[in-house]
Amino acid sequence: MNHLFRLAASFLLLMTVAATATPAEADRVKKSFQLSMEKWTVTVRAATTPEARAKAWSARPDPAAAAKQMWEVIGPALRETWTLDPAAWFLSLTAGLHATQPNGKSSPTFIQETEAIYTAIETYHMKSAKLSPVCLALSACQDPRSLALLEKIQTKHSDKTVQGVAALATAMRLKFLGDDPALMSKRLTLLRKAIIDSADVVIGSSRRIVGARFVEDGVEDLVEGGDITVAKLAEDELYIIRFLTKGRIAPDLTGTDSGMRPLQLSNHKGKVIVLLFWNSGVEDVARVLGAATAMEKKFAGKPFAIIGVNNDTTENLREMQKQPDLVTFPNFTDPQNRLAREYRIGSWPLVYVLDGERKIRYAGQLGSFVDITVTALLDAPKPAAAK
Repeated sequence: MNHLFRLAASFLLLMTVAATATPAEADRVKKSFQLSMEKWTVTVRAATTPEARAKAWSARPDPAAAAKQMWEVIGPALRETWTLDPAAWFLSLTAGLHATQPNGKSSPTFIQETEAIYTAIETYHMKSAKLSPVCLALSACQDPRSLALLEKIQTKHSDKTVQGVAALATAMRLKFLGDDPALMSKRLTLLRKAIIDSADVVIGSSRRIVGARFVEDGVEDLVEGGDITVAKLAEDELYIIRFLTKGRIAPDLTGTDSGMRPLQLSNHKGKVIVLLFWNSGVEDVARVLGAATAMEKKFAGKPFAIIGVNNDTTENLREMQKQPDLVTFPNFTDPQNRLAREYRIGSWPLVYVLDGERKIRYAGQLGSFVDITVTALLDAPKPAAAK
């Protein structure tokens, strides 16, 4: 009897998995999270008191919860081709997520799930013509296996166009490893391959929510539109190599803060600057803002400044800055991405560390390397004044 009961329970479990592991359910998870983020943006803007703003901010949708829901859908079905697109979404959503361990250290989340996706790609999907979204998602993953998988796709895949997308993603991934001549040469070779093999391949749309505003009959999304091609992204990467690598003078930025007061990067000449491109929708935004505030406190009293470039609506940035100890540093308001485009920002958040002459000393993710670079620049002996 117990044996029959276990068989029946197993059958019901399999039926449940089959019912939930569908493209429609994966699409529902994605759309549900997007909608919750849009509603949250409106709620934050509508809050008028410090208490209401704090409550609204604390109710920010949890990307980890959305990732867990998506994993419940795709995890049992990773050998199916339809899971590639939601798996790419899962990788993108979790790329910046960290958890604090009992010892106080931070570590990436969803490590085992990410490994399972990598294994499924290598086992079942290496010949699939639908790997392009996964390739772009892998370009933002910082673990070593993501780079190894990209290189395998761009050298061994039978479809030249997929190879080209993988070459582009590999070049994007390599820029976070340094800028020595050999690495630069490899990136240029990969970008040439991407343009030759896949220039016209559309790999996504730049249509995305950048904020929300009230209109007479409800809420209107502020969006950017247009298809993104391999050629366009490759062009941006070539621009980064030429003008935004270590040792180059970073572009000056001129704009306003959320109070419409003038703000200019070059006014901070002589200071070490951490230039942080961020918005309220980035994964683990609380950790990003906490790290920025911690740096501001650590280097207080020294020739140092942290300056944000934020592409929320100006109203949303203003509301966030009203909350105690949340956004403590000055920010350019950049809802149309005018300033972000000058730095060819393709992933958020992103940090540039600039020395007193505005030379780029680091570009990448916010973390220990930023702190190390700032400390080294501040501790470096100053050149003797000319007699």
